[in-house]
Amino acid sequence: MYSPAIPEKNWMDELVRFLQAQPAVRALRIDAQAHKVSIATFDQIDLADLEAKLAATIAGVEAQLASKAASPAPGGFSLKQDGGTIVLGRDTCVTAEKMWLWRELEWPEIKADPSPADQAWRTLAILAAICGVAGSAGFIVQYCWPELSGLSRAFFLVGLIAGGWDAAGDTWKNFQKREIDIHFLMLAVALGATLIGAWGEAVMLLFLFSASGAMEEYALDRTQREVSALLKTSPKQATLVAAEGTEKIVAVAQLQLHDRVRVRPGEAFAADGLVLKGRSASDESALTGEANPVEKNTGDQVFSGTLNLWGAVEYEVVRLPAESTLQRIIRLIQTAQKLKAPSERFTDKFGTGYTYAVIGGSTLMFLIWWGWFDLPAFTNAPETRSAFYRAMTLMVVASPCALVLSIPSAILAAIAWGARHGVLFRGGAAIEKLADIDVVALDKTGTLTTGELAVVGYESFPPGRETEVMELAYALEANSEHPLARAIVRDAKARGVRVLELQDFQNIIGQGVRGKFGETQALLGRRELLDAGPLAGWAEKLPPAAAELSEVWVVGKALLGRVLLRDQIRVESKAVLATLKKMGIHTVMLTGDRRHAAESVAHELGVSEVRAGLSPENKVEAVESFRQQGRKVAMVGDGVTDAPSLAAAYVSVAMGARGSDAALEQAEVILMHDRIDNFLAAHRLSRRAKAIIRQNLTISLGVVIIMVLATAFGTVPLAVGVAAHEGSTLIVCINSLRLLFGKNA
Repeated sequence: MYSPAIPEKNWMDELVRFLQAQPAVRALRIDAQAHKVSIATFDQIDLADLEAKLAATIAGVEAQLASKAASPAPGGFSLKQDGGTIVLGRDTCVTAEKMWLWRELEWPEIKADPSPADQAWRTLAILAAICGVAGSAGFIVQYCWPELSGLSRAFFLVGLIAGGWDAAGDTWKNFQKREIDIHFLMLAVALGATLIGAWGEAVMLLFLFSASGAMEEYALDRTQREVSALLKTSPKQATLVAAEGTEKIVAVAQLQLHDRVRVRPGEAFAADGLVLKGRSASDESALTGEANPVEKNTGDQVFSGTLNLWGAVEYEVVRLPAESTLQRIIRLIQTAQKLKAPSERFTDKFGTGYTYAVIGGSTLMFLIWWGWFDLPAFTNAPETRSAFYRAMTLMVVASPCALVLSIPSAILAAIAWGARHGVLFRGGAAIEKLADIDVVALDKTGTLTTGELAVVGYESFPPGRETEVMELAYALEANSEHPLARAIVRDAKARGVRVLELQDFQNIIGQGVRGKFGETQALLGRRELLDAGPLAGWAEKLPPAAAELSEVWVVGKALLGRVLLRDQIRVESKAVLATLKKMGIHTVMLTGDRRHAAESVAHELGVSEVRAGLSPENKVEAVESFRQQGRKVAMVGDGVTDAPSLAAAYVSVAMGARGSDAALEQAEVILMHDRIDNFLAAHRLSRRAKAIIRQNLTISLGVVIIMVLATAFGTVPLAVGVAAHEGSTLIVCINSLRLLFGKNA
């Protein structure tokens, strides 16, 4: 079961132990965020065995490295930090450091190991079942055939061994570290109960204790299954395409940047890449939670671990398998499960001291009942319970099992639910903080809007030749990958526009494109194209586009027109903002766009406040202004241009785990498939998690207080104390599991 008395090892100690065991290694240089690790030596050494040992060390402390929390370097070692890079080395002179040979090693790769929680809860469940069956048999023999006391005690003994087996193992490990915890308390009470003849109560205690332990491990196993599901989607082999077109099957780990990989229908993409050839659709549900297939054409991104559905596709590797989106998300979830929430760290801090306090308090009360109230020390009578019996009962009801499970069980369940539904939390702190926000600041482009332009109309001057403008724009943009071009081509295909053949196609850097239609020069681009030609004077009189629209001008033979485009508003944005308003949360748009364009979108969506024309520094100032008012701001952005304001916010939320590295590095909450309505799901989940934590604390503390008072001022049967204590532990676990199986949205 969960043990509050075992502190996490500090990453500094782990790395120092590695250096002490490897005298040839002079220093380690680690960047946990970039997943880079290097070693310094004086001479060339064999790296094979060394790399494996270092990988095991790094893998064990990765979450702690990310938090940068460490004690000072011990004597004989020095610690330097430069941004995200840590250098831990032997304390030596500057001259010696200059002679070090630095070599970069491979960052430890995450492997799909069997879930230890899965094995743990099954083992505990079997032991609890044996304990329960043996205990029940003992009770039946005791009450039906009292003369067979030896047989009943034999059954009870089997139950005690089965029920206490796991607790005894944990207690022995703690004794070796000169520590005690709840497991020791339970064994002490069970032993004490047998000494006073309460064999049945002792078995009942250990049965409920092992059963609640199985429930706890089951809850943990459910949270780990989400990571395991992702790991199982990770392919092991890839089809590498050589320059001459031949194929070669290679291990995924051998893929390099810019390799060309072929994937057939039903196979998984082995690495993140860009489609070079072919057309298909991919199932990205394991990665993003999005159930609908995502169409893939030339130039589209594909992601490691996603499934190619129906077409043969060739793609270029743009990110090494170990650095893929899938691996980053797995690391993010695993790190989140290790990082503790503030309230969880609080229960950890007092857990060990509380355990000692329970033992000391029970011993003191035994002396008071025996010496002051003249109760018999160990002898029970039908009308009087001994001082020792009462002390054992007090020890049971005061034990903090349910209390220390109240927070981590809820946090882990919330993280697992979020991972399954497209919301990633970077630890329990993000869950607790998101529930408290009263301001949501949102970027416009890519957050409230899709960031993809769409054609809203065509105009010709004079009017009447819009179809020709449409055809010429399609012909000029057919070979371009610019976002404007993609929007025009997409619209033209949807309308079935006639395809014109152009010659001498060229890019005009920074302004547009041109080509020849017959003997006539055709141009497409910004308004500035018109200012330099014979139409310059007339162009000044042309009406400007509306503030919320972008324009592209088309010039042909006796033809002038423009295409009007607009960034598409996410269909779910309006409903999300309306819901936030009903919840009393203030919404503000922070954007670098022009005020008229920003206000047009804000008015359509119902944003409470607009701050436009902002630089990244201005966005940070806006977030800081709310914080100075004592308000708690959640910043929602794309994680690139909004990175500074994300870092400044009380809670940072990024759109899309499939996006930039900045999103994963800066954000505490990530909405995995670019759906703003997932922000509402995350907020509701955090509020529900916080409510369940409060319920758990109320249940666990309430039971402890009531039962301690009842035991101190009255006679509480040990069986009742056991049932109350272990019952509250079971209730807390089951209450937390509601987060995992509920809708939360």
